[in-house]
Amino acid sequence: MSARLLLSCGEASGDLYAGELTRELLALDPALTITGLGGPQLAAAGGRLIDDYRDLAVTGLTEAIAKLPRSLEARRALVADAQRARPDALILIDFPDFNFRLAPPIKRLGVPVIYYISPQIWAWRPGRLATIRKIADCVLVIFPFEESIYREGGVPVEFVGHPLVDLAKPSAGREAFLSAHGLSPEAPTVAILPGSRPNEVSRILPDLVAAARQIRAAVPAAQFIVARAPRLGDGLFERVRARELGAAAIVEGDTDTVLASTDVALTASGTATVQAALHDTPMVIVYRVSPLSYRLLRRLVTVETIGMVNLIAGERIVPELVQEAFTADAVAREAISMLTDASRAAAIRAGLATVRARLGGPGASRRAAQAVMRVLQSASTTSELNAR
Repeated sequence: MSARLLLSCGEASGDLYAGELTRELLALDPALTITGLGGPQLAAAGGRLIDDYRDLAVTGLTEAIAKLPRSLEARRALVADAQRARPDALILIDFPDFNFRLAPPIKRLGVPVIYYISPQIWAWRPGRLATIRKIADCVLVIFPFEESIYREGGVPVEFVGHPLVDLAKPSAGREAFLSAHGLSPEAPTVAILPGSRPNEVSRILPDLVAAARQIRAAVPAAQFIVARAPRLGDGLFERVRARELGAAAIVEGDTDTVLASTDVALTASGTATVQAALHDTPMVIVYRVSPLSYRLLRRLVTVETIGMVNLIAGERIVPELVQEAFTADAVAREAISMLTDASRAAAIRAGLATVRARLGGPGASRRAAQAVMRVLQSASTTSELNAR
């Protein structure tokens, strides 16, 4: 009988990594059955969705409260599926508030738990390390500095590298891409990445559009591309469609080509910052949550910076504008400097080169899949020994 894997991920980036992991797992063993909580990437790779994460994704602590009933429904469905047909392993991909509650009832069934793309315990709520120690049989980390944290915390860990090293590939060159969207390949081009969730975009995009107007006033030739995540309502992007920005385009589902074709990115904090680094694109990182969520988060955060590229570099190589510091004026000021000061742009690119070097070489998803298969083999061997 082929092995069964239950997988749980949330958010667009988690679904992306789940899809690549599923492809590599099926390449190693085509007889595997992979089901779980995911989205279109997991489904396209050959996984069967028990539930869709896109009904659950939201930013902020207080905002998540409204999603609790839907989260409980999804968790019950996954646990019930595991009880009906016990999986050979549970793979958790980030999404800690959900996955920390999902793992215990499934682990009690005797199912080994693999945490891939582990929560950022080094950034906030370090007490979660104890939770991971209880629920995870193996943690597969994507940043090199995470390995020592888990090892010192008594958690079996393996650094596999970042999957985006393989995935961050543009679909076209700058000239062809910009021309196809009615833009000039020679003009200074600014990417706007307001996030992937509706509440995130509604808080971030208006100020980025306002900043873009100021950038255009200072750099008249500037043009803009807004990277739109799938399944976001048209109403969120009305300001861009109103042509407030002059030369501008909205591109859905092709973030890597957007970043590879632009000179500066204005981006919400998250996975997109790593993508920008992989494409050597200077950036301004912004973020905003509700005032109450921010007050709660400030008590929990243990690092001085939130931008992933700055955390990886170990220093602030790109500016971060968070909450009250995130204003259109501040964003415009930073972006104009990057567009007009060649020495500053070069210094940022030097820092981004350091980030790229620390992300590991190609093949991260394959290494993660191989680690999963080793866990399955170990569990099978243990089961055979116990049966004798």
